[in-house]
Amino acid sequence: MVALGLAGAVMTACGMDAEARLAEADATLDPTPALIDPDGLTPAQFWNASTIYFLLTDRFYNGDPSNDNASGRVGESAVLRGYEGGDLAGLRMKIEEGYFDELGVNAIWLTPFVEQIEGGTNEGTGITFGFHGYWTRDWTAVEPNLGSAEDVRAVVQAAHARGIRVLMDAVIQHTGPVTDLDPAWPSDWVRTSPACTYQDYATTVDCTLVRNLPDILTGSDEEVDLPPQLVAKWEAEGRLEQERAELDAYFERTGHPRAPRYYLIKWLTDWVREMGFDGYRIDTAKHFEESVSAELKAEAEVAFADFRSANPDEIPSDLPFWFMGEVYNYVIQHGRDFPFGQGDVVDFYDYGYDALINFDFRSGRQGMDQLFSDYAARLSGELDGLGIVNYASSHDDGSPYDRMRLNPYGTGTRLLLAPGGAQIYYGDEVARPLQIEGAEGDANLRSGMEWSFDAEERAIREHWARLGRFRAAHPAIGAGRHTRLQESPYVFARILEGGERQDRVVVALDQPAGAKSIPVGDVFPDGTSVRDVWSGVEATVRNGRVEVDTPEAIVLLEAS
Repeated sequence: MVALGLAGAVMTACGMDAEARLAEADATLDPTPALIDPDGLTPAQFWNASTIYFLLTDRFYNGDPSNDNASGRVGESAVLRGYEGGDLAGLRMKIEEGYFDELGVNAIWLTPFVEQIEGGTNEGTGITFGFHGYWTRDWTAVEPNLGSAEDVRAVVQAAHARGIRVLMDAVIQHTGPVTDLDPAWPSDWVRTSPACTYQDYATTVDCTLVRNLPDILTGSDEEVDLPPQLVAKWEAEGRLEQERAELDAYFERTGHPRAPRYYLIKWLTDWVREMGFDGYRIDTAKHFEESVSAELKAEAEVAFADFRSANPDEIPSDLPFWFMGEVYNYVIQHGRDFPFGQGDVVDFYDYGYDALINFDFRSGRQGMDQLFSDYAARLSGELDGLGIVNYASSHDDGSPYDRMRLNPYGTGTRLLLAPGGAQIYYGDEVARPLQIEGAEGDANLRSGMEWSFDAEERAIREHWARLGRFRAAHPAIGAGRHTRLQESPYVFARILEGGERQDRVVVALDQPAGAKSIPVGDVFPDGTSVRDVWSGVEATVRNGRVEVDTPEAIVLLEAS
């Protein structure tokens, strides 16, 4: 049983059960797909208004059981540390079914789909395979257990057809671990020591992040040959000469030396050029030189332009290529200067990043209005024209917000109404458990998505869907100015103004069941007709207030 919290809980005052909440939702939820219209928005406004759905492809949905053991990997893994069958075909099916539309999602971030190491590791948590996608064997090939290059293209096409962007998870900092089947790359490609100690810039960047995870020498300008394991693999696959010819053309065009990072930049941006990815999420961004990010961004923009030129009718809008960084432990309060220690700071936004993942949100350390006010002020101040992405849980954060899923309604309310971009981690919207019997470490965060939702899970999902669709319809939620209109019960306004796009909303939370009076200040002048999106009830502003009689605790007001 999932317990309901206070802030943002659905109908606790009236004691409605899950079936009753679902009936209410069915009666009021607009069936029209909700997408952010980018017209009149700057790129920063669009992405701060966005809802991004992040998923582990292997754990999401199995659309093609025939590839469940396509790689031929053998060996029994520890609990939730092997491949479970989810694939690209399954993701495409859920896109085409409208699953993401219903949640108001306008971008999908999927874990890396490139080919993973052949063997498994045992680093104290049992045998683990590269099901998650971060243990790369070959940046130029698709992981067979997930599908094929054609499946990657089909996912991006299906998303674009519905106006949804797709973000590629780009790993440039490390290879996969060393196993009996996966030798270390040559020493002029990677380092295996010293271990990072995170005392300052050098001990965070010029080191190995994780034991047995060789670190690419991204700072080297020394020319290197292809790793012999790739040469042997490509030769066996009959594509060695083609890959060599493409590399020759790339290095001739760019003038870059054949240093390790430039090979990886070529391989990563090829996926943009061939598949049409709209942006990257950059993995472990603070553990390699920030100048490499700027080089990768520049080449990705060229690749994105090439794709657009070859496919002029596919990309949903004229938005530029988007760059989101995982700078571990970055919080919005850092502003533009991330501190490494010992006085070392880096402004990652100055190296191509349009947004950084905000690790502050999941801490839950601020009250709702304090958080909303702080975030909105910073996004209109030092971070004006830039972005953040908030999240409650993720694939590797051992301290998620509401780990035991005691308040999934309040979590959705807090996340989807917060200024800045919102990241839904797969299953957040149905309170997928984050503590699994027999699992250790981050495996707890990576259970399979169970699609036979019970009544309570469906009610939770409808709560998230209503908020997500309201957020998609109103970019002021993520990108507008925040004003508190009433402390208790809590009422606030978000206003987007001063540019080509105008948008105004008033949100009331923790309201009593039945008749309620909502102050709207000067957001909506007297005589304005407004609609409560949550209930579908319409009203007229009189004396700076809106009187509505609804059974629910949330009121979402827009001009009707």
